[in-house]
Amino acid sequence: MIGELEWGLPSVLGLVGATLLLAVVAVRVSTRIGLPSLLLYLGIGLLLGESGLGIQFDDAALTQQLGLTALVLILAEGGLTTRRSDVQPALGVGLALSTVGVAVSIAVTGGALHLLLDLEWRTALLWGAVLSSTDAAAVFSVLRGARVPRRLAGTLELESGINDAPAYIAVIVLASGTVQWWTPLLALYQLAAGGVIGVAFGLLGGLGLRRAALPATGLYPVATIAVCLVAFAAAQGAQVSGLLATYLAGLVLGNSRLPHRAGTLSFAEGLGWLSQIGLFVMLGLFASPSRLPAAILPALVTGAVLLLLARPVSVLVSAAPFRVPWREQTFLSWSGLRGAVPVVLALVAVSQGADGGQRLVEVVLVLVVVLTALQGSTLSTVARWLRLSDPAGPQEIEVDAAPLEQIEADLLQVRVPTGSKLHGVYLSDLRLPKGSTMSLVIRDGAGFTPQSTTRLREGDGLLVVTTAEQRLATERRIRAVHRAGRLARWLGETGR
Repeated sequence: MIGELEWGLPSVLGLVGATLLLAVVAVRVSTRIGLPSLLLYLGIGLLLGESGLGIQFDDAALTQQLGLTALVLILAEGGLTTRRSDVQPALGVGLALSTVGVAVSIAVTGGALHLLLDLEWRTALLWGAVLSSTDAAAVFSVLRGARVPRRLAGTLELESGINDAPAYIAVIVLASGTVQWWTPLLALYQLAAGGVIGVAFGLLGGLGLRRAALPATGLYPVATIAVCLVAFAAAQGAQVSGLLATYLAGLVLGNSRLPHRAGTLSFAEGLGWLSQIGLFVMLGLFASPSRLPAAILPALVTGAVLLLLARPVSVLVSAAPFRVPWREQTFLSWSGLRGAVPVVLALVAVSQGADGGQRLVEVVLVLVVVLTALQGSTLSTVARWLRLSDPAGPQEIEVDAAPLEQIEADLLQVRVPTGSKLHGVYLSDLRLPKGSTMSLVIRDGAGFTPQSTTRLREGDGLLVVTTAEQRLATERRIRAVHRAGRLARWLGETGR
């Protein structure tokens, strides 16, 4: 027995390592061929599963729990890496899409499937609820490859981060059949209370991390993710929306003055990729290819309803009060990416004892493959066709901060990216706030102390020392000049 365990463990670890390496290579392949990497992860799972290497994995309850865990980590990463300056202009539309849009999508999809597939009303609405949520993993991995206006990207990221929560509540209610007159009020309470808990944990976590002098830099990212996980657990324990609490805790933390922020975001991004890989490989293992052909026709009908009817109507209704231009509404309609979340929600329906749950899982799996391939591979093309893409726009600038506790100061590390309007700006024109100074410039591998006549260049590495009190103003000034040049105004990070 011991020998078997010793032999088995290296085999399992070797298989896991090989799968991760293959998934990493798949990212590069997907970039070249224009196919979303999430589909390649699903294909890896199918190759490992019962029709490939023969690994048997058919535990629906375990798949649901692991899928929900991965979703929590993906939402935490999404919140941490979403900038407040991007989502603020899109706050109204994003909230409307993630609440009103979900309700409209459920109603339209349910009504259409009741007529087209002859589903019983509650079953049809349950299908609509499962498919009403755009997928955070799909949006965060696909959307950031398309250079669309930050306001538009912020709308989609905010929607995908928030709409999982109302969709999850709707699935639980419809699957259990406990619909009462006060159910909508209970759902609103769960969302509001979950949001409050998430914001509270984000604020308290940010305050604690800024004051803590941890013995190792690598502990800050771990502590940040832990705050998001505790926010989820606290909200679920209070029987309110843990998914919303997770995303908002990450959003607040990611936009606070976190120590070693760049390292924390890099860690969160890696954890998000690992969660996406694990989630889609697991779904590929769980799928039974022999049963999927029977789900193709209903999946195509359902996908057509979502793509051509439910999503455009939900965008139209949600965006109407905000006078969103028709080009942006068209892009929002085409960008309703579905990924692993509908599959996880379908498994939740199975665990709640919903009628026809297994058929729903199979239909959703086929639909996710079709829609992700269709929408994900054409998103950049649609953005260019609608004249919303900006391929020449500058890369986002990263500002990392390390606390210097002994002198109550912070050290900012900045790399001037390609296309940045910091290029060509004299140090004297940068006009950093009082209490901040640029102490070192690294150029072509050599470092020197800059003077007022030093002119910044693309690729420069900058070290800026600032008092803790002026750190936020200094970061904002650097971002503003990066986006709008030396004449950028002082207020905000947008340069306007």
